Amino acid sequence: MTCGNQVKLWRMDAGVSREALSQEAGYGYEALKSMEQGRRKPSQRLLEVADEMCGARGKLAAALAYLEPERFAVRAQEYLTLEAEAIALHWYETLLIPGLLQTEDYARALMSNHCPPVDDHTIESRVAARAQRQELLERPIVLFSFVIHEAALRSNVGGPKVMKAQLCRLVEVGEQRHVSVQVLPMGFGVTPGLGGPFIVVETADHRHYGYEEGQETGMLHADVERVSALMKRHAMIRMHALGDAESAQFISEVAEEL
Repeated sequence: MTCGNQVKLWRMDAGVSREALSQEAGYGYEALKSMEQGRRKPSQRLLEVADEMCGARGKLAAALAYLEPERFAVRAQEYLTLEAEAIALHWYETLLIPGLLQTEDYARALMSNHCPPVDDHTIESRVAARAQRQELLERPIVLFSFVIHEAALRSNVGGPKVMKAQLCRLVEVGEQRHVSVQVLPMGFGVTPGLGGPFIVVETADHRHYGYEEGQETGMLHADVERVSALMKRHAMIRMHALGDAESAQFISEVAEEL
């Protein structure tokens, strides 16, 4: 909305009518009005034409960088800062493959079915951002422990081809000496894993943080007691889970069923 309002202010100050700007930029009058009033995002074409017609000398065109879609959900950004600094990360996931282990096709399938829908540019920006996060896995001095509920392996996100490639990716990543990938099979009855997914991060200064995320909320915990509770739950979940070798075999068998 701020960007559109700036276009309006610059236009009015320069004595350029809305009709003249819309005609020069190739938009209808109502489309330009929507952009100026914040109901529609100003396009690159509009900003460039408005910049030239209003004599803004690059000030309006420069606003384009601030209109790029958020690469990460706002609620997760504080956690992601800690994730980038992690020396150990313990992740439990129930219905989805952990973001650090997702293939691009799997991530794209998830984001393409986001509700409410988002545009293609936003989808690709977020897929690229998720792939960039995975560079953390290339640091052999960082310890990763992933426990994934069997339900996530059988969710068939993106269809059989996408899901099979995703499962093969899990096995591949789990072969690294600093990465543990375990499966929590169905049928164990009541376990701490029924409470939902969470992450525990240890940073370079040996501080521990917990992170829990819902559909529209994200909660970062720094309180010692809360983080300690999550660490205990993760330890208990790992005790119920299959070992690394058994998990790799289990994942491979699920992949062969697709």
